[in-house]
Amino acid sequence: MNWKLKLLPRNGREDAVSEAIGFLLIFSLVMVGIGLVTLYGYPMLLETQSNANVRNMERDMIVLQNDMKSLVYKNVPYKETSLQVSGGALAVYNSTVSPAEFSISVSNSDDDGYINGNFTPIQSGQFRYESDAGEAIIVLENGAVLTRMEFQNGSAMLSEPRWFIDENEETGNNTFIITFMSINTDSVMSRNGIGTVKMQMVHSDPPLQFTDTDNMTVTVTYNKDSAYDFSKAWENYFVNSLKMTKSGSSYYRGDIHTLVIKSYDIKIASI
Repeated sequence: MNWKLKLLPRNGREDAVSEAIGFLLIFSLVMVGIGLVTLYGYPMLLETQSNANVRNMERDMIVLQNDMKSLVYKNVPYKETSLQVSGGALAVYNSTVSPAEFSISVSNSDDDGYINGNFTPIQSGQFRYESDAGEAIIVLENGAVLTRMEFQNGSAMLSEPRWFIDENEETGNNTFIITFMSINTDSVMSRNGIGTVKMQMVHSDPPLQFTDTDNMTVTVTYNKDSAYDFSKAWENYFVNSLKMTKSGSSYYRGDIHTLVIKSYDIKIASI
């Protein structure tokens, strides 16, 4: 005769065993769900928040760009803007600190000596935002808003500066207007969180205008900052928007009848 030993709960029923197994199954499912959220969901949430911070900072930079345009083109003496910097830090660098610079040279097509020479290089300074995640760098440089990914090649222009080439198809007398905006501060300043950017116009040079019956060749050279390289963004702007021809780090156009150069010095009092 075969004997089998079967353990029963005190009440002689198996209800308690079923409840224990059900609890273990539900607890296991909950823990697996928490693990999946932690493994996949939380990093996605952080990435989404980081992207939102970068998008907000792009809009803030365009706001600062418009403030600078108001100082330069609308003769507004002073601008003050409140903004929130999240997920990174916003800093402003004096034109003497930022190594990126622009230089202009002009020559006549017939080499008659009317206009030939180089203008003093302009260092523009920068507003620069760097995200904590090390993903994006956004700068406001010489009236243009630029962006790039850190540790990667290439850059893009989010908002163009106010440089113009007015093309006259009937006469062929094209006018090239170049505007330089230099940012200056008493010291390097940075900000995260909520702050107020205060800027004012401190100096503007009289416009330099050159007109020649023979077309001039105007050459613009952008000397990049090796640590913060935005040369590709400027290249796309010069070549695609201004229809200039690239030669090394320089860009030229030879059908210019009138050249106008405007320079402005903007002081950042605080951020």
